[in-house]
Amino acid sequence: MDTDRTNVILREGFLVKRGHLVHNWKARWFVLMPDKLLYYKYEGGQKDSCQRGKILLKDCVITSPFLEYENRPLVFKLQTENGVDHFLEACSREERDDWAGNIMAAVNKLRVAESGKVTNQPDPAGSHLHNINLSKVLDSMYDVHSGIKMNNHVEQGSTYSNCFSGSAVVDWLVFMQLALTRVEARTLASALLEEGFLRTVGLKSVEAYRTAGLSEQFMDDSTALYSFSDSLKKRGSVKAEKSLSAVELSGKVIKRGYLLKQGHRRKNWKVRLFVLRSQPSYLHYYDPTKDDISPVGGFSLRGCLVSSLQDNGVPSGVKGNIQGNLFKIITQSDTHYFIQAPTEQQKMDWIEAIREHT
Repeated sequence: MDTDRTNVILREGFLVKRGHLVHNWKARWFVLMPDKLLYYKYEGGQKDSCQRGKILLKDCVITSPFLEYENRPLVFKLQTENGVDHFLEACSREERDDWAGNIMAAVNKLRVAESGKVTNQPDPAGSHLHNINLSKVLDSMYDVHSGIKMNNHVEQGSTYSNCFSGSAVVDWLVFMQLALTRVEARTLASALLEEGFLRTVGLKSVEAYRTAGLSEQFMDDSTALYSFSDSLKKRGSVKAEKSLSAVELSGKVIKRGYLLKQGHRRKNWKVRLFVLRSQPSYLHYYDPTKDDISPVGGFSLRGCLVSSLQDNGVPSGVKGNIQGNLFKIITQSDTHYFIQAPTEQQKMDWIEAIREHT
């Protein structure tokens, strides 16, 4: 392959990678090129000049979604030609699917360049659902070990226990190869709902079931909640409880992504998963290296001030050899948050989104 073509950057951004020897999770900056995936470490708010590793894409096999990590539903797996597995986690389902799609496209181009033949892909319009046994699908979903995981979910200030989201169901059906595409998985889930094997939980899924057409009754949405029918032997009943933290986390997710945040005490820079919610407007941040699904911090956006910081020099209050793309949020209680985006465009997108909800 031509050297100039292999040096083209197809995509870059933060992903969280599981280590090979010590199975911990670390945020890394990934750069997708036509024949390889490079990753770098961020230190002190700056990307290392030397790469930490390289994944060759020739004959790579991609599994997306990969659902064997219970608290990490956004993982996809790359298996190299030599059988080495790499587990990568994105910040959202859209990002995960985009990364997996871009990598798959690069792998297919390498295969075509070598063999001259286009890899046959499943026909999205085709379907094998007419032969499927819904009772067997339900038994697989209900299996304690390999079935869909039930968790606590928050909607409009209420915490619902022992349920799952619509997008989790779609992910599981695709992962278990019971459906070829997300559209097909949604059709299958709609059939389970229509037959009474699944039931709606919370306002969003109930409203969709009442008002949508048959093909749109089941929502491929992380905020639409479902559970198993009451007629099944219960693995746990659905309960709704109110709490202050539940109210904070109950808003609609407007934006999510990986950003670098400066610590308040040690002033060190760490990659955090930021989630912006509205009604009520809150900005929470999570530690992507931990399996804990609770935020490590957050604040109300009411009365907040957000501003872009210039890249010429290090602003007052900022420590480290930062690479720019900085912005600052001042809360109503006068707490200052210094945040660094991966690119100038992402910085401006975050500032605009936050201002719209202050």
